[in-house]
Amino acid sequence: QVQLVESGGGLVQPGGSLRLSCAASRIIFSNYVMGWYRQAPGKQRELVARVGSGGTANYADSVKGRFTISRDNAKKMVYLQMNSLKPEDTAVYFCNAETVLIGSSVGYWGQGTQVTVSA
Repeated sequence: QVQLVESGGGLVQPGGSLRLSCAASRIIFSNYVMGWYRQAPGKQRELVARVGSGGTANYADSVKGRFTISRDNAKKMVYLQMNSLKPEDTAVYFCNAETVLIGSSVGYWGQGTQVTVSA
């Protein structure tokens, strides 16, 4: 059973920074595109950032220039460095692993970590 375990969430003031981590296990990590999604109360889950095995990343427009996703294939870890945080970044952040097996998309989710940006 694939496991994704997030950590690093918390309460931070506007303008502050947080670094989220996601540890993957029971997975051929390099085969997966890793991503961070978030879900705010009353809203749909949305993509924040994704990174391929080679390090190519893409970001939601709302976080470009503020957030940086990275991965360490040897440690099976993915990170999200969040700077210049805004109250609208408040959400539960989920780690995601996605690949294609026999022509079908296969994905896994972590349990989520709460990020609250408030004065």
